Amino acid sequence: MKPYRRSRLKQQLFWMGVLLLVWLLCSGEAQAGALAQRLENFPHWSGPPPVQPAEGDLIYPDWMAGTWVMTTTLVDLAAPLAPDIQTPGFEGNQDFLDQPIRCQVRFIATSPLPRAGFLPRVIPQGQPQPIVADRAFNGLNLARAYLGDAAVQQVQVDPQNPNRQLTQLRGDRQLVSTITGRAIEQPDADTFLTTEVFQQVFRGTAQPYLNQVETTTAYRRGAKAGRKPSTTDNPKSASFSADQVTAIYLSPQDPDYFQSQGQPVALYRYRLNFEAI
Repeated sequence: MKPYRRSRLKQQLFWMGVLLLVWLLCSGEAQAGALAQRLENFPHWSGPPPVQPAEGDLIYPDWMAGTWVMTTTLVDLAAPLAPDIQTPGFEGNQDFLDQPIRCQVRFIATSPLPRAGFLPRVIPQGQPQPIVADRAFNGLNLARAYLGDAAVQQVQVDPQNPNRQLTQLRGDRQLVSTITGRAIEQPDADTFLTTEVFQQVFRGTAQPYLNQVETTTAYRRGAKAGRKPSTTDNPKSASFSADQVTAIYLSPQDPDYFQSQGQPVALYRYRLNFEAI
């Protein structure tokens, strides 16, 4: 079957949608070392990772709190099933290879939202509030850094569900992203790994486009992305980095779904660096 043919604009919107959920990371449990090993195995991924149902917000380590200048760079990409199957935007995304993109992001202290049917959790007096991503702020800044201010009108997070995000695009187009599963690992005080699986729906075209996305990320305090921490790194320094892979899977509604056999049809690897403002 021939690769999909899409307009340049839809390619950019698809890729932007993948990036927005960088900040909708989440909590759960994973087998020890499974996520770290998954990143080591890139690009040889055969399917999504084991995850638990998404409930509540992701609680980040305290050392991620604050406002940061983030530099994100696409360093590698792969289409394992090409030329038979290739997602919209893959060819256009090659233009971003090795091109650093900068924007502001922030992680803030807040009381977590309750799960359905539960009362809000009370934070004992004197105990620090949990750190979460300011997703609307981060998503809007990142999207505009790639697509321009005029292309993205607003980013909203469901006030009752931190796992659902709506991005309003120019031309009455919308991207709705909903996390369905997640896991974390925290092997030491300076390393934090997460993975999430979410559904994306593009609206505003003749036929809505659906897919499934996985984002797996390893955050490390006090080290630049692209290399392992050394003995000279200060783990308390005002910086941290991340190694991140985003994988695209076809939805069951896609005509090539069964042909893909659950394998990712596109993989994108990023290096992220965060410097305190």
